[in-house]
Amino acid sequence: MRDLHGVFPALITPFGADGQVNEAALRQLVQLNLHKGVSGFYVGGSSAEAFLLTQEERRRILEIVTDETAGQAAVVAHIGCLSTDGAIALARHAEACGADALSSVAPFYYPYSFEEVKHYYFDILDSAGLPMVVYNFPGFSGVSLKLEQMAELTAHPRVIGVKHTSSDYFMLERLRDLRPDLLVYNGFDEMFLAGLGMGASGGIGSTYNFMAERFVKIRKLFLENDMQGALAEQKAVNRIIAAILKVGVIPGVKAAAEHLGIAAGPCRRPFRPLSEEQKAWLIDTIFG
Repeated sequence: MRDLHGVFPALITPFGADGQVNEAALRQLVQLNLHKGVSGFYVGGSSAEAFLLTQEERRRILEIVTDETAGQAAVVAHIGCLSTDGAIALARHAEACGADALSSVAPFYYPYSFEEVKHYYFDILDSAGLPMVVYNFPGFSGVSLKLEQMAELTAHPRVIGVKHTSSDYFMLERLRDLRPDLLVYNGFDEMFLAGLGMGASGGIGSTYNFMAERFVKIRKLFLENDMQGALAEQKAVNRIIAAILKVGVIPGVKAAAEHLGIAAGPCRRPFRPLSEEQKAWLIDTIFG
């Protein structure tokens, strides 16, 4: 299996003026990040507006990314759906596309029992041959898995990792302690260095779309034991993230990508477009 350590942009989905997926812009975004030295791409997740996309669009986006990477970097396909059958269909497609691994947020909205959540993952794994990275995002999904429950999930031999989008770094460290080979990805960009310090294998993040090189640098400095340098770079990144948070993460990331020449377009409704004043302020703050 390909090495899945490192920095993975959680790719946004560029849209054209017609509201459809902008294939050319997506390919350009992949190439931009390949040149920045990323380890791979997380495709079809929260940053991609996954639950505002059709199943057909989610399949096409993955096809574009796997084609454009052409084996130069790893591809983790987020196939999370409200239904197990929907997730299985996307999982089988991801396997056919040549993705390296699957990922899925826990099923949400309905108050499922842990047994139901567990079998959601295990049913997917029984239906497709790729390994799984469990996406733990209690803040958005409303599903808060305890360490003992995560231990049950990660005991499955093809659950190879966890995307941990939470500020509970005690939990992250305990996850790393469950299995020596378990991959644990930091999910909050503003705490990337903290995640590395608690044992994260790398990170998956939204702002990596336009500044992946800075996270690659933080990880490099960390691995070289240059904590002062790594912290200085994280602080510089956090000044940018603070501005992004003021306008909204996905709209803000898209505006930053637009400034770099990627025709990212607006987000899908019910997201509201940024005003010209917001865009100007954001670009001046980030790049000025």
